Amino acid sequence: MEIIGRLIEQQQLEKIFQSKEAEFVAVYGRRRVGKTYLIREFFNNNNKKKKCLFFRSSGIHKGSLKKQLEKFKQEIEVTFYRGRKGTQLSAFSNWHDAFEALKDAIELVAGNQRVVLFLDEIPWMATPKSGLLEALDYYWNRYWSADKRIKLIICGSAASWMIESILNNKGGLHNRITLRLLLEPFTLAEVKAYLEYKNVSYNNQQILMAYMCLGGIPFYLKFFEKGLSVIQNINHICFNKKGALFDEFHLLFSSLFKNHEIHEALIRFIAKKREGVSRREIESHFHYKGGRLTSRLKELEEAGFIIQFAPWKKERGVYYKVVDEYTLFYLTWIAGRSTHSLAKNMDDHYWEVMSAKPAWKAWSGFAFEAICFKHLNQIKKALCIPDGSDVFPWRYLPGQDGEMGAQIDLVFDRPDDMVNLCEIKHTVSDFVVDKKYAAHMRNREKIYLSVTKTKKQIMRSMILSASLKKNIYSAGFIASVVTLHDFFSK
Repeated sequence: MEIIGRLIEQQQLEKIFQSKEAEFVAVYGRRRVGKTYLIREFFNNNNKKKKCLFFRSSGIHKGSLKKQLEKFKQEIEVTFYRGRKGTQLSAFSNWHDAFEALKDAIELVAGNQRVVLFLDEIPWMATPKSGLLEALDYYWNRYWSADKRIKLIICGSAASWMIESILNNKGGLHNRITLRLLLEPFTLAEVKAYLEYKNVSYNNQQILMAYMCLGGIPFYLKFFEKGLSVIQNINHICFNKKGALFDEFHLLFSSLFKNHEIHEALIRFIAKKREGVSRREIESHFHYKGGRLTSRLKELEEAGFIIQFAPWKKERGVYYKVVDEYTLFYLTWIAGRSTHSLAKNMDDHYWEVMSAKPAWKAWSGFAFEAICFKHLNQIKKALCIPDGSDVFPWRYLPGQDGEMGAQIDLVFDRPDDMVNLCEIKHTVSDFVVDKKYAAHMRNREKIYLSVTKTKKQIMRSMILSASLKKNIYSAGFIASVVTLHDFFSK
């Protein structure tokens, strides 16, 4: 099957594959983002360009050590001993036995060909007190790191576990990773290419709507059917009780986090405020603080559900906001469906009705902002932002009565003595800057200059899901514009 997008990742994997040294690759990213698919298809044994022995064993969610080892044994038998009559390995007692058997199989069968060892969902394999990491440490350092045939790839959706246990390992695996591959969701352009590959063709506005609901997650997008509109597909996938994503939220969190109820509660709270929630508010609401809270927020951030940012006001602490599109969509529209009066009698057309209401129009602006943070490279290119620029949302909280606050959707603080203050607006038709809105932008700019004391030149920019209508207020007032077309550029 064809790999859609992922051009940079494919180039990196090709370099690893062609290397004349042993390689140790760590692949991580949000669950359902396509990590397994990328590795499996890139090294597919049917791919004549990739002549190698490909071994894959995947962890079992909440599986016991015994079940993990049994699965690993079966994969060794299928990969290395298929066709060899009477070959059956003895049960493994521990991971040292398992890797010893894998080492022996490689020596018996591989010859001079490259060997790709793919340990998928390794956090699930590493059951408590299993000794997996210690065994992996031993066999990598003792045998495989000196074997130029070996390309070891470990993969996990629990990003925080991958970072702490593998990338930041303080033991024998310290600094052993030769490539860390963070697989991110598809961009808008990749979503369009993927759906076209499935013979599902939409214009850019329709693709944007699909992205607002599901984000760039290939597993979610594969359920789209040709002949149906985006709204009809979303209705069928997300709101029908038999839909593929009807209960995805709970399955997703339970598969990623050990104490997923707490993570779910945290993200529900953070998602309530469009502008973000402060660490202080979170501590006050949940009545706990310290390292455990920090760890859980970090886990949500590393898994791609939230981002962390700091407001301008000079106070300690940071803010968090949800940027995962499906999570925002679920918490706003799917989670409350069972209590909505329309839900009881409109199973087949529920979302067709709800998506036409004013509430969707208001919410879509929130979703579009999250999408912008996933497409900063495209925005920077369209605005000609130089490398080395700092990028952040900006918010000033007034410290005394009578003082005005302000929030700027996106700021590019550039090294060439310029600052782009960006307004993000979602509309279907062309956006119009009128006298009132121009005054609103000037006021925000005035507060930004007063608070930051910057001497840099201010440039007013707009990031739009449509286009900017030219009139007397926009001409000469708006310096640069990003439109939806720019989001689809490569």
